[in-house]
Amino acid sequence: MGIDYTAQVKNAEFRRKIYSVSELSFEIRELLERRFIDIWVEGELSNFKASTAGHLYFTLKDNKAQLSAVCFRNAARLLRFKPENGKLFRARGGVSTYEGKYQLIVEVLEPAGLGALQLAFEQLKEKLQKEGLLKLERKRPIPAFPRKIGIVTSPKSAALRDILTVLKRRHNAVNVLIFPAEVQGDGASIQVMEGIDYLSRSTDVDVIIVARGGGSMEDLWPFNEERVARAIVRSLKPVISAVGHEVDFTICDFVADLRAPTPSAAAEIVITSKADLSDRVEQLEGRLIAVMKYRLSGLQGFLANKVGSRGFVVAENRIRRMIQRVDDLAFRLEQLGRAGTFIRTRAHRIEICEQRLSAAIYQRLRKWHQAFAGIAHTLDALSPLAVLERGYAICLTSDGKVIRSAETVDVGQTVKVKLHEGSLSAQITVKE
Repeated sequence: MGIDYTAQVKNAEFRRKIYSVSELSFEIRELLERRFIDIWVEGELSNFKASTAGHLYFTLKDNKAQLSAVCFRNAARLLRFKPENGKLFRARGGVSTYEGKYQLIVEVLEPAGLGALQLAFEQLKEKLQKEGLLKLERKRPIPAFPRKIGIVTSPKSAALRDILTVLKRRHNAVNVLIFPAEVQGDGASIQVMEGIDYLSRSTDVDVIIVARGGGSMEDLWPFNEERVARAIVRSLKPVISAVGHEVDFTICDFVADLRAPTPSAAAEIVITSKADLSDRVEQLEGRLIAVMKYRLSGLQGFLANKVGSRGFVVAENRIRRMIQRVDDLAFRLEQLGRAGTFIRTRAHRIEICEQRLSAAIYQRLRKWHQAFAGIAHTLDALSPLAVLERGYAICLTSDGKVIRSAETVDVGQTVKVKLHEGSLSAQITVKE
């Protein structure tokens, strides 16, 4: 019985699946996306790049392999920190392909070993420190007797009740301006920032308290936002940070002019109690009275010793002589006053004579001026310059002699013609 191998080969070729490159890539992608839908990958981050559209591109690697990864804008905007090369991260997402290469599509990215919030906290603190915003010399003093205290917090919070209770107990006449703001959750940092800016612009507010009770790092996070830190820095009024308990630290604590361990402590710090003020005034009053008594007692003893001394008698005699000298000068001044009346009378007569003399001199000068003007007019009429001004000219030889007759010059001779304004040089061509 013969075997038809040709038919078997044709049947085998008919059953064989031949993929195109794109078909195979699609099948691989489908397989990867179904198999690795939601996984966590840990590795060292490198080759970090951020596009202008907000997408993040990087590589996760260990000592044996590396994996390309992309975090698109919608997921990237939820990150509270900036990814840094060389640090260990954990990424959550799914595997897909792009241009024939597989990559991880990251939905969640967090530091390995260090929480995302803690990393964001450290990064912002380092940034503000490099700008010099955490330096002690930038901090402003808290006024000892504020006219009005501004408070940014939730109106329903226990922190506000604690502050108001302490202020009422310490000084019930103090004025308070409250800016209501959410202190937890999305949008809280914006409200806190707006509250600081508003109270900073209030002319009668002298100091601002930013307050919140204790909680987890997530609960206190609005006070770790950069916008709140910037608002505290640009505030025109000193700011006290009273966020959380004594063991809690926020970015607000570092940039504020003063950190209070609790909201109640902030109220204790911001204003001196009325009882303390009264005690202080009484102490100062007692010290002042004692000093004055001591000083007066010393002066009395000094005066008692000096009154009977020879120096005191000499000084008294000098004073008496000076009194007598003043009286003598007063009498002489009175006599000079009577002499002054006589002088003023003579001065008036001299003034009248001066006026008459000035008038006579003026009349004589006027007559001389009129006579001089007449003589000048006659001279102008007889002046040869007046003749020239009427349009006539004077002919002169080259050596400056006046030509009175045509006989005194020759044809071809050069003469000078003087006019009223300027002169001409002319050559004789014809004699008549």
